[in-house]
Amino acid sequence: MATAFAEFIVKRDNICCKLLSNELPFSKMSELDSIDLKILDLLQHEGRLSMTDLGERVGLSTSPCSQRVKRLERMGVIKGYHAALHPPAVGKALLVFVEITLSEKSEQIFNKIRDELQHMPEVLECHLVSGSFDYLVKARIAGMVEYRQLLGTMLKRIPVPAQSNSYVVMEEIKESCVLRLGPRPARR
Repeated sequence: MATAFAEFIVKRDNICCKLLSNELPFSKMSELDSIDLKILDLLQHEGRLSMTDLGERVGLSTSPCSQRVKRLERMGVIKGYHAALHPPAVGKALLVFVEITLSEKSEQIFNKIRDELQHMPEVLECHLVSGSFDYLVKARIAGMVEYRQLLGTMLKRIPVPAQSNSYVVMEEIKESCVLRLGPRPARR
């Protein structure tokens, strides 16, 4: 069975920093010291910090700070840097979650679905889950007409009969992928 991984996109101030979880071997995770964690925390919140500013905030000069960031990138802890867009501003106002339940399951079927859904740009996230359904898909599209087309395409590309339940988001209360890396702060 292929190794599953979760990808988190960290958003704030229109910057995204992708952090990968569950893909790194435990030994790599244990190589992160308190300065690495501070660097990661700051980059999650302010991905456009200069190396000089980042270094000052973690107590390092520019060169050692830059070397740590490059090491974190090489290790796969930091996957990339991206601008976070405001979906309605680019014509993608509708957010939909879709539960997909397969009529039968096998590694071959899971691989085919993974291959198909990874190449659908409207699909922001897709998770193989345990429970009463098999996949949870998060999609962002312009409106209901585009969603209906997307759902038809998704179901057509699944190699076995499948049932779907859709949930159209009426209001986005919170969307954050910032990972808490240190102790929980005291509540106010």
